[in-house]
Amino acid sequence: MVYGYHRGKYETCLDLGCGHGLVSRALAPKFKKVYGIDPSAGMIEQARSLTAEGNVEFVQSTAEALPFIEDESIDLVVAGEAAHWFNYPQLFAELNRVMKVGGTLAFWGYSDHFLVDYPKATAIIDQYAYGLDKHLLGSYWPQPGNSIMRDKLRVIQPPTEDWADLQRIEYHPGVNGPGSGEGTKYMESDISLGQATEYIRTWSAYHRWKEAHPNRIRRSEGGTGDVADEMLDSIIEVEEDLRNAQSAADKVVRVEWASTLILSRKL
Repeated sequence: MVYGYHRGKYETCLDLGCGHGLVSRALAPKFKKVYGIDPSAGMIEQARSLTAEGNVEFVQSTAEALPFIEDESIDLVVAGEAAHWFNYPQLFAELNRVMKVGGTLAFWGYSDHFLVDYPKATAIIDQYAYGLDKHLLGSYWPQPGNSIMRDKLRVIQPPTEDWADLQRIEYHPGVNGPGSGEGTKYMESDISLGQATEYIRTWSAYHRWKEAHPNRIRRSEGGTGDVADEMLDSIIEVEEDLRNAQSAADKVVRVEWASTLILSRKL
């Protein structure tokens, strides 16, 4: 979708909030030069250790201040699962400086995952993910970033005096089977219910919950169970198909994510 929209050259790309460099590495074959930017020294160190491509340079920096980037030198700026943390007035002022005329902005992200064949299970996931009881995960999400992402990045409005041809490609999954949602889908996977539960444990809210509940040890580590174990139990209980499965954790389910892609062109 991004390359189909892009009309500029493929000389220099800027990856904001690059993390461990996954997107930067994916872009490297298309561009002569890729800059991966992240404010975390640990993420930049990890990105460098994982990247063999010689045309990728990782720099510890915020997205809003890029003194090492020349004026009007960037053909494509991307942010994969990072744009909900930026200071937008400062960011767009800096992008106005570094972007070439005709250059492309592509910001994307994803939030909630739906078990599209299991409406009751999906409701349980939502309850555990966003319920505000201290034993659930809702109060542990970093804000305002999580709320911005769940609202599909709609707060991000490229200034119309500097940007044109704005496109917002969104998808909100349904629970009446694969593809039953609204919009353009581009994130889906078939994974086991156990893998879906492990995915919960990658969330920042889960890690904050763990800090607040040090005695809640997951069952696989010999404890009585953590919030993810408890959620899995609840999912199995409400869905007859899962409740009757020989091994519910090994049951393969179709997952779709709520997602957003923002595209715009520099004037």
